[in-house]
Amino acid sequence: MKRVVIFKNGRFVDGKVISVTHSSSMEDVLSDASKKLGFVGKKIYTPQGGLIDEVSLLRDDDVVYVSGGEAFKAPPCNHSCPADPHSAPCKVSQCSSGEWVTLNVGGTLFSTTRSTLTQQHPDSMLSAMFSNSPEESWCSSVDETGAYLIDRSARYFEPILNYLRHGQLILDKHISAEGVLEEAKFFGLTSLIETLEATIESELPAEDHTPINRREFVMKLLVTSTDKELRCQGMNFAGANLSKLDLRGINFKYAILKNANLSGANLSYCNFERSDLSRAVLDSANLLGVKMLCANMEGTSLKGCNFEDPAGTRANMEGALMKSVNLEGSHMAGVNLRVANLKNANLQNCDLRGAVLAGADLENCDLSGCDLQEANLRGANLKDAAFELMLNPLHMAQAVR
Repeated sequence: MKRVVIFKNGRFVDGKVISVTHSSSMEDVLSDASKKLGFVGKKIYTPQGGLIDEVSLLRDDDVVYVSGGEAFKAPPCNHSCPADPHSAPCKVSQCSSGEWVTLNVGGTLFSTTRSTLTQQHPDSMLSAMFSNSPEESWCSSVDETGAYLIDRSARYFEPILNYLRHGQLILDKHISAEGVLEEAKFFGLTSLIETLEATIESELPAEDHTPINRREFVMKLLVTSTDKELRCQGMNFAGANLSKLDLRGINFKYAILKNANLSGANLSYCNFERSDLSRAVLDSANLLGVKMLCANMEGTSLKGCNFEDPAGTRANMEGALMKSVNLEGSHMAGVNLRVANLKNANLQNCDLRGAVLAGADLENCDLSGCDLQEANLRGANLKDAAFELMLNPLHMAQAVR
């Protein structure tokens, strides 16, 4: 009795074993093979493609291929090497580097050569899979046709394969560079990763520094519920005309409001912390409980503004840069101007009762006609400040360092 290993024609997986006795005929062998393989077998071939038409030609432990009558199809060399029909399935690396291979990537078949997959990127995963180096050989899973199975996106693999063929990255209009980048990272294609990252960066839209105008902002206000906070943090309103708008409670932290017109606007309880309000116009604006910590208000006009909140919430302008600011006639009772820089500021006729000006720089300030009753001026720099026509006398205790 002889034992024979049988495969379907052109395949090297799901093999079966049948026994051949001295009394078996070719019809018996084909019948047994048909039952084992699940189809009607009509011809038997050697691994080299030779037709076996006599039982006596079968040897013990032969590997043969059964067809349904069609011509011989050579199985992929990585599992049944033609040089030795008795050998075990070989590894990917046992075949020559110029051998054509088929890849099944996410259900799509690609045909290429081993040299394409290994030469440009010897340290990549694809090179390791198909390299001739024994240390890097892989035994990859295959489908029923012998194509190597790779569980990745075929859509993004195609540009990668083309890149390996000719060294140029070509992306169709509807192919996402980000998707191809993820595949390149998976396969470890270093130079392609760098090329894709540069491509993605170059396609990013340029930063839009165009200031928001009045119309755009009003449209935003109209669609925002009054019970929700409108966040404008870091936005650019440079030169915008936002006069006479009700902007209560809006977060303008870090916003750019340079040269903006906010005159007559209701800015009560707004947050302008570290925002740029330089040379902006806020004349006659309502600024109840406003937060302007460390804001840049150099050269800003704040004539006739109201900072006094009947509910007792104090406006906070601590550490603000207010050089040459114009606050003439503003109501600023209780306002916190601690360590603010008010050099050359115009504070004529301001109501500063109970205001905190401790450590503030008031050099060259015009405080004529101000009401500084109970104001805290401890540690303030009052060099060359003008105090003519003050409503209440300034006690020395208020200015003691």
